[in-house]
Amino acid sequence: MEPPLICHLIYRLDYGGLENGLVNLINSLPPDRWRHKIVTLAGYSDFRQRLRDDVEVIDCPKQAGQDPGLYLRLWKLLRTMKPAVLHTRNLSTLEAQASAWLAGVPIRIHGEHGHDVHDLDNSRQRYRLMRKAFAPLVTQFITVSRLLEDYLLQDIHVPRIKVARICNGVDTARFQPARDPARAVLAEAPFDAAGRLVIGTIGRMQQVKDQITLTRAFIELLRARPALSERIALVMIGDGPLRAQATALLTEAGCADLAWLPGTRGDTPALLNAFDVFVLPSLAEGISNTILEAMATGLPVIATDVGGNPELVLSGQTGALVPRDDPAALAKALAAYVDDPAMLARHGQAARARACGELSLARMIGQYDEIYARHALGAHR
Repeated sequence: MEPPLICHLIYRLDYGGLENGLVNLINSLPPDRWRHKIVTLAGYSDFRQRLRDDVEVIDCPKQAGQDPGLYLRLWKLLRTMKPAVLHTRNLSTLEAQASAWLAGVPIRIHGEHGHDVHDLDNSRQRYRLMRKAFAPLVTQFITVSRLLEDYLLQDIHVPRIKVARICNGVDTARFQPARDPARAVLAEAPFDAAGRLVIGTIGRMQQVKDQITLTRAFIELLRARPALSERIALVMIGDGPLRAQATALLTEAGCADLAWLPGTRGDTPALLNAFDVFVLPSLAEGISNTILEAMATGLPVIATDVGGNPELVLSGQTGALVPRDDPAALAKALAAYVDDPAMLARHGQAARARACGELSLARMIGQYDEIYARHALGAHR
């Protein structure tokens, strides 16, 4: 008998934290226990090349605006596919739970991985009502952070037995400190990285990630301490509408030659090994995979005190937490690492130890495998 099939439904398979976590999960779960297919609503990029060869990616495109026919198309697809499990993720795919229920999919799991870009504080009544309406169709909810878990329990009133929390995990073999740190990956940057403290971030350059606050903090630090123009540099990896805005701010401030914004890249481990400090200035977060990857690389992390960030970053031990949308506070946290290399090294070492111990990929895989098995293996037999 073939192993049970898990159908993972996501909005788009592209470079991003949720997608990275999904690929890590699929590639790591035992292939003799589970088969996988991915269904997308908005296509996929070359990021799919990170998947195992036996995993099919099927696009079931959603039309712009309201598209009631999408759920009929999903129903037909699921009837043909006959998965043991449908695993949807985030609000954009929640309504597909109805298609799966009507198609007779026995186990229906929904993951909450972060805040919607239009509902950064999970306060929008329309979205609460939608989650409440579809909650009875969901066999099991999985959240990545305590904040999202509390939201489902207290605001959506999902029964405790239907909610599990699984923190994202990181591959500590793929992401680890370089034995001989090299910065060849920064060769295209307009600055010479030698002797500089490189401040780095990686992520889609969209409003919720708020790289503009990091840009303003970098500029503010240089204005307050002009001599640092010989000692620091900024790298922001990713693409999106904020990239042009950040570039314009840096040019206007006269420090564009101290920053590198090359767009999307696929060499994350090498880039992280070229950084000295990692910054995540988001307005909202679930559990950030890039924070985990930076920690595993041995970097201190400065992150905003939102969402699941405090569950990862221990302020004063593995990094620092700052208020969101506060360039002055972020500039102060950056200055502390510039001025105290010993603290930078100490926090980086502690971050690596925490990633290897409490936040490993192996731990996460085991927890997902247990949930899938508890619900699906009996039904599959």
